Amino acid sequence: MWQWNKLTNSMNGTNLPFTNGLKNTFLESFNDQGDLHFAVVASQPLTKPVFVSINNLLCEELGLDPGVISSESMLSLMAGDLSELNLQPISLVYSGHQFGVWAGQLGDGRAMTLGELEVKNTNSGETQLWDIQLKGAGTTPYSRFADGRAVLRSSIREYLCSEAMHGLGIASTRALCLVDSKTPVYREEVESAATLCRVARSHIRFGSFEHFHYRNQPDAAKNLADYVISRHFSDWVGEDDRYGNLITHTVTATAKMIAQWQAVGFSHGVMNTDNMSILGDTIDYGPFGFLDVYDPDFICNHSDTNGRYSFKNQPSVGLWNLNALATSLMSLIPSELLVDALKTYEPTFLRVYRELMSTKLGLEEYRHSDETLINNLLALMAENQVDYTLFFRQLCYFSEDQREVRNLFIDREAFDVWVELYLQRLRQQDSSDSERSAIMLQTNPKYILRNYMAQAAIEKAQQGDYSEVNLLLEILQSPFEEHPHANHYAGLPPDWAETISVSCSS
Repeated sequence: MWQWNKLTNSMNGTNLPFTNGLKNTFLESFNDQGDLHFAVVASQPLTKPVFVSINNLLCEELGLDPGVISSESMLSLMAGDLSELNLQPISLVYSGHQFGVWAGQLGDGRAMTLGELEVKNTNSGETQLWDIQLKGAGTTPYSRFADGRAVLRSSIREYLCSEAMHGLGIASTRALCLVDSKTPVYREEVESAATLCRVARSHIRFGSFEHFHYRNQPDAAKNLADYVISRHFSDWVGEDDRYGNLITHTVTATAKMIAQWQAVGFSHGVMNTDNMSILGDTIDYGPFGFLDVYDPDFICNHSDTNGRYSFKNQPSVGLWNLNALATSLMSLIPSELLVDALKTYEPTFLRVYRELMSTKLGLEEYRHSDETLINNLLALMAENQVDYTLFFRQLCYFSEDQREVRNLFIDREAFDVWVELYLQRLRQQDSSDSERSAIMLQTNPKYILRNYMAQAAIEKAQQGDYSEVNLLLEILQSPFEEHPHANHYAGLPPDWAETISVSCSS
C-alpha cells in the first residue's frame, strides 16, 4: 500500500495531507527559466461547493483517511479555495497536433497542479511522486478566452471513466474526489461548475516536447527530458542512452495501452498529441466511449467528422503520434535510434493484443492459427451487431453443453461454424471448462462505463442526487465481480442510448 508523506498543515483546525507535504519539483526544476515550461496561477473558488463523491478506494490505496478528505476544510481546498494555504499552483504549457493538424501553443487551460506528493510503498519501501491537480478551478494563461471551468457532466464522465480504466487494469490518471457547486457556467446552456481532483504519475505529454521543438528551443526540450528521466527513471540518469531509453519506453508503453483499449472495446475519441502521456497512461477523458455492439468503424466523438479517431484507427493513430513525438526529440536522439524505437511499436501492440484476445477466449496461449479464429469471430460479431462486452462475458460460461451465447447472433448457423473451430482449439488444452471459466471471468468484465450509464448518473446529479455516481464508482472499480444490486447495468443498453451524442465540448 502507498502511504502519503506525513507532513501536514493546519487549515481551520483540520490537519490536511495536502499542504507542507506537497512539493513542486517541476516548478523547482524550471523556476530559473521563468515561464518557459509553466505559469504560476491563482485559483478561483467555486460558490457553495458540495462533494459529489470521494474515491475511498484511492484514499485507502494511498493511506489517506477518507474522514479527513471529507472535511469542510478539504472541501474548500478541493473547490479551489487556496487562500489560507502556502501553495503555488502552476499550469503547464504544451502544444500539439489536433486531428492531425498542428495547433500551436495550447496548455493547461482549466487545470492547475497544486504540487507533487511523495508516496511510500510500505511493503517495498519504494517512493513515488504523484501530481495533485485541480481541474476546473479557473482561468490560466493558456485558457484561450475560455472560462477555465469544468461542467459537472464532463467531470462525472472523467471521474467515473478514469476509475473504470484502472479497474480494468489499464494505466490511467485517477481522481480523488469530485465537487459540484452553484457557480454557473455557460455552454450551450447554463450549467453548474465542478472541480475534479486528478491524481497522476505525470501530466507531461507528447505535446510538451513538441512545444519546444517547434519553437526551436532544444535546450528546453532537453531539460524537460532530463526532468522526466530523473523523476520516473532515476536509474538512467547519467547514462549516454537515457534519451533513447525514454522514447523506447514511451513507444512500448503506448503500444501496450492501446492494445488494452482495443481488447476492452474502449475508444478515446480525441487522440491528439497533447492528449498522449509520455508515460503511456490514459489521460484526458473527453468524448470517450466503450463499444456497445462491435463496430470497428465506431466514432465516439461527434466532432470527429472524418473518423480520424474511430475505434479501428486507434492503433495507427498511436504510431502517428509517436512519430510526432520522435520528431520533437531529434535534437536529443540520432534518427536511426528513433527509427529503431518506432519499429518496436507494431510488434509490441500485436503481441499484447493477441495475448489479451486469447485470454478473453479462454486460450492458455496464443498460437499463429488463432489469428484466423479471432478475426473470424470479430467479423461475425460486426455482421450480427453483437454486443462486445456482453458476448465475451457470456462466453465465460460456454461449453459443449452450454451454448446460450449463440442467442446473441442473428445468423446462428454462421456462429455454429465458428464454434466448431473454437471447440477444436479448446480440446487442444488440458484445462477443464470450470478452470477456463474462472480465468475468463477475471478477464472479461461484467461492467463497463457505457454512455447511457454515465448519462443516467449525470441527470440525477444535476438534480442534486449523487447516488448513481457513487453506485457506478463502486461497480466500475471491480468490474469483474457480480454486484447483484447493479444487474440492470450488466445487460444490453436501452434503445435510447443510441441517441446520446458526445463531443469535445462535453
